[in-house]
Amino acid sequence: MSDENAASSTAAASRFPQIRRIEVSAIPRWLRAAWRDFCQSSPASLFYGAAYAACGWLMHAVFSHAYALFAGLTTGFLLLGPFLTLGVSDLSRRIERGEQPPHLGPTLAAWRPNLANVGLFAAVLAVVLLVWARASIVVFALFFTGGLPTFADVVRTVLTFEQADFAIAYFGVGGFFAIFVFMISVIAMPLMLDRKTDAITAAIASLFACGRNPLPMLLWAACIALLGAIGFATLFLGLIVTIPLVGHATWHAYRDLVVEEDAPSTTAS
Repeated sequence: MSDENAASSTAAASRFPQIRRIEVSAIPRWLRAAWRDFCQSSPASLFYGAAYAACGWLMHAVFSHAYALFAGLTTGFLLLGPFLTLGVSDLSRRIERGEQPPHLGPTLAAWRPNLANVGLFAAVLAVVLLVWARASIVVFALFFTGGLPTFADVVRTVLTFEQADFAIAYFGVGGFFAIFVFMISVIAMPLMLDRKTDAITAAIASLFACGRNPLPMLLWAACIALLGAIGFATLFLGLIVTIPLVGHATWHAYRDLVVEEDAPSTTAS
């Protein structure tokens, strides 16, 4: 009987998820639901946000002398967001299942039941981060002018277009990496968490979600970028709140975008 259950579980995991079409109005709903989840799980959510901010402060302490590498690593750190917010999405999943309040401990190992695929996806994100960090150094070398800046100087320069050529190049190259990661990961981690989906299927399903909902997904990407920018503009302090919000909202985006396994197929149209 256990073999039959295992085979059934494997078949369910390999079944390609059906993707819904959604409206732009879904985004405010995700953010409202994310705020509710944040309030219901604030100690655990704040732990994840504080850990994220602490990583930023640690990188500042270690790499602040190498401003080009530091800027690439810190901004590129958001590229690891889909993996690093997996525990936050698990908090929302537990709230949805009636766990009030959800406990932090089990979410710290949310990756374990699907270790191979979550690990593979995280490795891909890490490679993208390293490539972006290198590309960031090249952009600095070619376009940034002036003396040795602080991280605050870099953030101000990028956000205010004080050096237009540098800002355009930085946004252009960085945007390419960010869009790539967003398109393959918008629902990938929740899928691997909830359905034990393999990494390739989860990435393709994310691409399908973006393809079927280009405008909502574009606006959702802009919201994530804005929340990240708030975190950087406050020297990582804002990440304590904004990163958990993104993680909670990602779970609700997944719920809206992916048809439940026992739902009629017509709901995907």
